[in-house]
Amino acid sequence: MAKESEVGVKDYHDPPPADLFNAEELTKWSFYRAIIAEFVATLLFLYITVLTIIGHKSQSDPRYVSDQCSGVGILGIAWAVGGMIFVLVYCTAGISGGHINPAVTFGLFLARKITLPRAVMYIVAQCLGAICGCGLVKAIQKTGRYDYYGGGANELADGYSKGTGLGAEIIGTFVLVYTVFSATDPKRNARDSHVPVLAPLPIGFAVFMVHLATIPITGTGINPARSLGAAVIYGKDKAWDDQWLFWVGPMIGAAIAAIYHQYVLRAGAVKALGSFRSNA
Repeated sequence: MAKESEVGVKDYHDPPPADLFNAEELTKWSFYRAIIAEFVATLLFLYITVLTIIGHKSQSDPRYVSDQCSGVGILGIAWAVGGMIFVLVYCTAGISGGHINPAVTFGLFLARKITLPRAVMYIVAQCLGAICGCGLVKAIQKTGRYDYYGGGANELADGYSKGTGLGAEIIGTFVLVYTVFSATDPKRNARDSHVPVLAPLPIGFAVFMVHLATIPITGTGINPARSLGAAVIYGKDKAWDDQWLFWVGPMIGAAIAAIYHQYVLRAGAVKALGSFRSNA
């Protein structure tokens, strides 16, 4: 068994990096099917999570209930978000890769896992899906309830500086994207084939844990499409004032995760230096 494992690792070769632009990709139905899958998945993600947030606030509103702990609480919201990511990644991983997040798409693009056209179209589809998902929530809510409870929009909590909010978004997104790289690493799957890993499970748990930590700070963005969709439909100044935090932070966190995984854990920098020396 050990011998087979060693042979498997020795014979393993990293897949070549994706082309920056592949014109042939644009002629395939699989490309557009993946874009549709990202749109629908992000729509469903926002519909479930924002509806959970507003439902919690209404269930714990002292105007209507005497027990302010009757809502699902932060724990319930985190479970809804993490659980939905698990379900949607499981459903769409074989079609689009199950990104459902512009930060994840950006990180995978930096690591040369996807082409530039695919990255751009994924991000557009994710943002449009998020807007439609939030619009659907507003459409089915009782009159005024969506706006009264903040529309599920991410906002920096009182008492926290913008620097703290930015740091929380960077670290939270780093945890998520780092988990995505680790859970989908083909070399790890080849090396640890005797330990089956269901990739959506650790990804969903990463989202769950990050939400537990950062909901009290920023409401937890770590997904620019999620923050944009809620802000567009809610439309209030506070959501737009802090909107840059939920784009800059996740993109920085995703970039750091991609660099850390590719050039430190996967020794990309050492391999590049070795290749340079051998050529010299």
